[in-house]
Amino acid sequence: MTHNTVENAGAAAGNGGGAAGFRAARDFLLAHREDYGGARAGFAWPRPERFNWAEDWFDHLAHGDAGTADALRIVEEDGTSRGLSFRELSERSCSAANWLREQGVAAGDRVLVMLGNQRELWEVMLGAMRLRAVVIPATPLLGPADLHDRIERGRVRHVIVRAEDTAKFDGVPGNYTRIAAGAQVPTGWRRLEDMYRADRAFTPDGATLAGDPLMLYFTSGTTARPKLVEHTHASYPIGHLSTMYWLGLQPGDVHLNIASPGWAKHAWSNLFAPWNAGATAFVYNYTRFDAERLMAEMDRHGVTTFCAPPTVWRMLIQSDPGKLRNPPREAVAAGEPLNPEVIAKVRDAWGVTIRDGFGQTETTLQIGNFPGARVKPGSMGRPAPGYEIVLLDPVTGKVSPDEGEVCVDLGPRPAGVMTGYRDDEERTAEAMADGLYRTGDIAARDADGYLTYVGRSDDVFKASDYKISPFELESALLEHEAVAEAAVVPAPDPLRLAVPKAYVALAAGWEPGPETARALFAHSRAVLSPYKRIRRIEFAELPKTVSGKIRRVELRELTAAGSGAEYDEAELG
Repeated sequence: MTHNTVENAGAAAGNGGGAAGFRAARDFLLAHREDYGGARAGFAWPRPERFNWAEDWFDHLAHGDAGTADALRIVEEDGTSRGLSFRELSERSCSAANWLREQGVAAGDRVLVMLGNQRELWEVMLGAMRLRAVVIPATPLLGPADLHDRIERGRVRHVIVRAEDTAKFDGVPGNYTRIAAGAQVPTGWRRLEDMYRADRAFTPDGATLAGDPLMLYFTSGTTARPKLVEHTHASYPIGHLSTMYWLGLQPGDVHLNIASPGWAKHAWSNLFAPWNAGATAFVYNYTRFDAERLMAEMDRHGVTTFCAPPTVWRMLIQSDPGKLRNPPREAVAAGEPLNPEVIAKVRDAWGVTIRDGFGQTETTLQIGNFPGARVKPGSMGRPAPGYEIVLLDPVTGKVSPDEGEVCVDLGPRPAGVMTGYRDDEERTAEAMADGLYRTGDIAARDADGYLTYVGRSDDVFKASDYKISPFELESALLEHEAVAEAAVVPAPDPLRLAVPKAYVALAAGWEPGPETARALFAHSRAVLSPYKRIRRIEFAELPKTVSGKIRRVELRELTAAGSGAEYDEAELG
């Protein structure tokens, strides 16, 4: 398929429905799955005026050759599993849409969905999409205070939650419809399971404009109050063609993504990307992570592509990754940069290279190591098809060829970029000034165009006038067998202004104390330049957001206040 074919298909779709342009763009990327140069040169985003992914794409799969294949397979902790074909899920989501409409859910209404990894989650997501309702995904880990904020700022009209979480809403004010999933629901709550009695044939109330809002995400808030990110019927469904390409998905794949419902990565790789490809979204629904059990289920169900955050990858190598008899064809990591030593250990065990990637709640996959392309250790890769990346010097504000803040060129705007921060024009204008979307992340670019993560602009600091990348120092620490996780922040110092301090979570079999600290200081001296050396260490569990990202801002505050439980390299000798 040629570049012009894709562009013409997209242009044709813009005059009416968006299905033709979407399919052409999707098929082009599949055809160039291991041809990064060809994909970059020939891909063009489809830009339809009207598009509803559930109606225009998912139903196309459901009524085509893939109709009887599993769209979704969920394995429970007790080993039982349940699959739903594309056709079954299409029909069930139509029932969900009809029933939700009977409950008063209408186009433009905001629906907070707080469900676990249960089939109702996918049925409701597709059903709400058909209704043109706006979904606010939420993790079941949220408490009443967070829910109060989301319902108030999100102007929520309806909530759909697990029966066991209904009590969290007892003190949350608001005139919203209360719907619960479960065999028994409290008085005043409507029973979601009643949706299965509704008609399985759905007729839309009207056309879906591609620019209509589809999802509102509260960001995880590693540094500040969560922002409300708005995505449309184009930006996530169409935008995740870049994520599909990065994952290396093919029709018929069984794709496992480790992510909690309620966060953007769950929609990335448990909903849009696998179904864009016509693959099965596979879920292992555990309550406590068990690396050996996870690998056993991967073998039992034939997982071909696997995506996990760095925390999971680190736990896998703490176990014995060699116990996986049939490694996946593709393995990727996202959420935070993956340290090179983890990649090396998995390659030794599986013969597969983990490919890192970069994106945000605000976007789809922007940068990645793609199938068939050379992977440089430590690099997060090159720009995805459809994305142009600019590095902006954070001090001068000028474009830098070598290092700076990662920015997405908005001329033309990639399909996968958010509309903006809802109800916050000032933040939106700041994030998208001068035709660039600013990510807040710093990266360095080499002569081959590969980008290497340096750190969040808030996390990078100076020590003795040298710029320090916490990520680089954390990667060095993780090379030591005693370290399971590490986070580096600046510690006040009267001579150097600041020195690197590491908070370390130890691997099994290691005890916190001066001897372990001496071993880590010695390792730091051996592998890091003098100005980068770790000068202080504190053993502790690392504070994280509910999505699993390390809250370095909390550690910076703790360090500035003086915790008194640290080991100083100079004092230990």
